Amino acid sequence: MPSVRTGLLRVIGAATAAYGVAAACRPDWLARPVGMVGEQGDTHPHTDMALRPLAWRDAADGLAMLLAPAGPALVTAAAVRIASDVGDAVLFGRTVTGRFRRAGAVAGALGWAALTAAALAAGRRDPTPCPA
Repeated sequence: MPSVRTGLLRVIGAATAAYGVAAACRPDWLARPVGMVGEQGDTHPHTDMALRPLAWRDAADGLAMLLAPAGPALVTAAAVRIASDVGDAVLFGRTVTGRFRRAGAVAGALGWAALTAAALAAGRRDPTPCPA
Protein backbone atom coordinates (compact mmCIF):
# COMPACT_ATOMS: atom_id res chain seq x y z
CA MET A 1 0.00 0.00 0.00
CA PRO A 2 1.55 3.35 -1.00
CA SER A 3 2.43 5.63 1.92
CA VAL A 4 0.43 8.59 0.57
CA ARG A 5 -2.77 6.58 0.78
CA THR A 6 -1.89 5.25 4.21
CA GLY A 7 -0.87 8.66 5.49
CA LEU A 8 -4.03 10.41 4.32
CA LEU A 9 -6.24 7.63 5.64
CA ARG A 10 -4.47 7.88 9.02
CA VAL A 11 -5.10 11.64 9.13
CA ILE A 12 -8.77 11.13 8.27
CA GLY A 13 -8.94 8.42 10.92
CA ALA A 14 -7.37 10.64 13.57
CA ALA A 15 -9.75 13.50 12.75
CA THR A 16 -12.72 11.14 12.82
CA ALA A 17 -11.69 9.62 16.15
CA ALA A 18 -11.10 13.02 17.75
CA TYR A 19 -14.43 14.38 16.51
CA GLY A 20 -16.24 11.23 17.63
CA VAL A 21 -14.89 11.44 21.17
CA ALA A 22 -15.62 15.18 21.35
CA ALA A 23 -19.15 14.66 20.03
CA ALA A 24 -19.76 11.82 22.48
CA CYS A 25 -18.88 14.22 25.28
CA ARG A 26 -20.83 17.08 23.68
CA PRO A 27 -23.72 15.59 21.66
CA ASP A 28 -24.99 19.10 20.98
CA TRP A 29 -22.15 19.36 18.42
CA LEU A 30 -24.09 16.77 16.40
CA ALA A 31 -27.56 18.06 17.32
CA ARG A 32 -27.19 21.74 16.40
CA PRO A 33 -26.28 21.42 12.72
CA VAL A 34 -29.24 19.14 12.05
CA GLY A 35 -31.76 21.11 14.12
CA MET A 36 -32.19 18.69 17.02
CA VAL A 37 -32.12 21.41 19.66
CA GLY A 38 -34.75 23.25 21.65
CA GLU A 39 -35.66 26.92 21.32
CA GLN A 40 -32.81 27.84 23.67
CA GLY A 41 -30.28 25.85 21.64
CA ASP A 42 -30.12 23.06 24.21
CA THR A 43 -30.49 19.36 23.62
CA HIS A 44 -32.89 17.12 25.47
CA PRO A 45 -31.24 14.33 27.50
CA HIS A 46 -32.99 11.77 25.26
CA THR A 47 -31.47 13.44 22.19
CA ASP A 48 -28.04 13.29 23.80
CA MET A 49 -28.58 9.60 24.56
CA ALA A 50 -29.65 8.87 20.97
CA LEU A 51 -26.69 10.72 19.42
CA ARG A 52 -23.89 9.33 21.58
CA PRO A 53 -23.78 5.93 19.82
CA LEU A 54 -23.37 7.75 16.50
CA ALA A 55 -20.44 9.66 17.96
CA TRP A 56 -18.86 6.53 19.44
CA ARG A 57 -19.28 4.79 16.07
CA ASP A 58 -17.24 7.55 14.46
CA ALA A 59 -14.65 7.39 17.25
CA ALA A 60 -14.29 3.62 16.86
CA ASP A 61 -14.06 3.74 13.08
CA GLY A 62 -11.58 6.60 13.18
CA LEU A 63 -9.46 4.67 15.66
CA ALA A 64 -9.62 1.62 13.38
CA MET A 65 -8.40 3.74 10.45
CA LEU A 66 -5.63 5.14 12.60
CA LEU A 67 -4.39 1.81 13.99
CA ALA A 68 -5.25 -0.83 11.39
CA PRO A 69 -2.29 -2.39 9.62
CA ALA A 70 -1.84 -1.23 6.05
CA GLY A 71 -3.67 -3.42 3.60
CA PRO A 72 -7.09 -5.06 3.76
CA ALA A 73 -7.75 -4.08 7.39
CA LEU A 74 -7.21 -0.39 6.66
CA VAL A 75 -9.24 -0.58 3.45
CA THR A 76 -12.08 -2.23 5.39
CA ALA A 77 -11.99 0.45 8.10
CA ALA A 78 -12.10 3.14 5.40
CA ALA A 79 -14.99 1.37 3.67
CA VAL A 80 -16.91 1.29 6.95
CA ARG A 81 -16.25 5.01 7.31
CA ILE A 82 -17.56 5.68 3.79
CA ALA A 83 -20.65 3.51 4.35
CA SER A 84 -21.37 5.27 7.65
CA ASP A 85 -21.11 8.69 6.03
CA VAL A 86 -23.33 7.70 3.10
CA GLY A 87 -25.85 6.28 5.57
CA ASP A 88 -25.75 9.52 7.54
CA ALA A 89 -26.33 11.49 4.32
CA VAL A 90 -29.39 9.38 3.49
CA LEU A 91 -30.73 9.75 7.02
CA PHE A 92 -30.13 13.52 7.04
CA GLY A 93 -31.64 13.90 3.60
CA ARG A 94 -34.83 12.20 4.71
CA THR A 95 -35.21 13.68 8.19
CA VAL A 96 -33.50 17.06 8.63
CA THR A 97 -35.96 19.91 8.32
CA GLY A 98 -35.24 23.08 6.41
CA ARG A 99 -33.74 23.00 2.95
CA PHE A 100 -30.54 24.88 3.85
CA ARG A 101 -29.91 22.84 7.00
CA ARG A 102 -30.68 19.56 5.18
CA ALA A 103 -28.36 20.45 2.27
CA GLY A 104 -25.54 21.33 4.68
CA ALA A 105 -25.92 18.12 6.66
CA VAL A 106 -26.01 15.97 3.53
CA ALA A 107 -23.07 17.81 1.96
CA GLY A 108 -21.01 17.44 5.13
CA ALA A 109 -21.59 13.70 5.35
CA LEU A 110 -20.98 13.16 1.64
CA GLY A 111 -17.89 15.36 1.80
CA TRP A 112 -16.28 13.09 4.40
CA ALA A 113 -17.27 10.02 2.38
CA ALA A 114 -15.75 11.57 -0.76
CA LEU A 115 -12.54 12.53 1.04
CA THR A 116 -12.09 9.00 2.34
CA ALA A 117 -12.94 7.50 -1.06
CA ALA A 118 -10.43 9.84 -2.72
CA ALA A 119 -7.74 8.73 -0.25
CA LEU A 120 -8.47 5.12 -1.16
CA ALA A 121 -8.45 5.87 -4.88
CA ALA A 122 -5.19 7.82 -4.64
CA GLY A 123 -3.43 4.69 -3.45
CA ARG A 124 -4.76 2.61 -6.32
CA ARG A 125 -2.98 4.62 -9.00
CA ASP A 126 0.08 3.01 -10.49
CA PRO A 127 3.03 5.12 -9.37
CA THR A 128 5.22 4.02 -12.30
CA PRO A 129 5.17 6.41 -15.25
CA CYS A 130 4.10 5.24 -18.68
CA PRO A 131 6.96 4.54 -21.07
CA ALA A 132 7.45 7.25 -23.64
